[in-house]
Amino acid sequence: MAMPAEAARGVLGSLLRDFPSPLGPEDPLPWSAQGSAALSRAEAPGELAELARRFLGGRDAPPLLAASLIHAAIDEVLQTDLSVFKKQSVEEEEEGDQGKFTLLDGGSLQRCFFNKLRDICCEWQKQLPSLKSLKRFLLISSHAIRNIRRKMEDRHVSLPEFNQLFGLSDDVDRAYFAVFDGHGGVDAANYAATHLHINVALHKEILKNPTEALKGSFQQTDEMFLFKAERERLRSGTTGVSALIVGNRLHIAWVGDSQVMLVQQGKAVTLMEPHKPEREDERMRIEALGGCVTYMDCWRVNGTLAVSRAIGDIYQKPYISGNADGNSFELTGSEDYLLLACDGFFDAIRPYDVVDLVLDHLKQNKGDGLKVAERLVSAAKENGSSDNITVLVVFLRDPRDILADCLRDPKSLSVDEGAEDSPFNFFSSEMNNQSDSHTTTKS
Repeated sequence: MAMPAEAARGVLGSLLRDFPSPLGPEDPLPWSAQGSAALSRAEAPGELAELARRFLGGRDAPPLLAASLIHAAIDEVLQTDLSVFKKQSVEEEEEGDQGKFTLLDGGSLQRCFFNKLRDICCEWQKQLPSLKSLKRFLLISSHAIRNIRRKMEDRHVSLPEFNQLFGLSDDVDRAYFAVFDGHGGVDAANYAATHLHINVALHKEILKNPTEALKGSFQQTDEMFLFKAERERLRSGTTGVSALIVGNRLHIAWVGDSQVMLVQQGKAVTLMEPHKPEREDERMRIEALGGCVTYMDCWRVNGTLAVSRAIGDIYQKPYISGNADGNSFELTGSEDYLLLACDGFFDAIRPYDVVDLVLDHLKQNKGDGLKVAERLVSAAKENGSSDNITVLVVFLRDPRDILADCLRDPKSLSVDEGAEDSPFNFFSSEMNNQSDSHTTTKS
């Protein structure tokens, strides 16, 4: 389904009114907290895309149009000579070899990018390219809360417009989703949420072997963040789980204990095993490297982290590995939905309870699934989770059809409609005022 041209031109006109003339060297950036920051050449696409996403999202640009604009502007910037933005070089010595990493001036590069974005808005107002969305049904519900923690260190990414953002025009549907659970600060989670999907799209195996692209991109993102962590003295890390739907296949990859699960015809399907120190293979790997796994209220690597793999954690490498595991599954059309969440959710809610919670929500809301993630987050909080909680639900079928199928098959119902003594009735409490929800639909 293509975006109506008249509506797109109206949005472009609105953007140009907010951005009437090109930015000069001293002009403030339209949306940037750290415009003068240094960034490496590899970081440029992700940082520019995230900057533009916030800028365009703040002006209510439709995601399909925003993704297409971002791709066109980044493509033009990366074709220019980036050496004019050179800020400094960082030299490192490894095993006697000297590697040089060029850093670019973020402020100058971002001004160039916004001017390219403005030029493209002008061009597209005159002649709009075709903007085609996904052919398959997707409905996305996401919700995240800080809970009682001092800081919110979770991040999540929902990108049904994966093809448009990266200019992939091979007529194969692609959609990307990820959840990151930071620890020791939010820097690693922010970084992974900004760069991992960029690395996936640019990976040499993205077309032939998407699972390998996902796995390799975790390692690449880890290496990129470690370079940043060393020069900026950052200590944080993040677990992460990502899912990439390509045509009729689901590809996943993960580090740590954030998880993805699938529900198929009302049944919970386990897709992965989290990386925890008590796993026998993880414990053996850590001990072979000279580390240890000890029990201190839970199993921990070297007495500190309760996960054995993560992006970042520079002072715990190589015991905390950035290498991801991955898997691939065929989608037959019988799948109901995917659920990605951090351990703050899965430590409080069992996978098979997810099915009952979602079904109960759909029954109470006549098949409307837009706020199902809020219900699940509330369930985890009510069930004792004190951690940050992030839940991202991707419906692969219309939730009204899922509800209808369940009502036709009483054996699949775990909760009686309207039952006063339902074990899930107490989960319908209101969210606290620290919550942050977001929903998107695609059809």
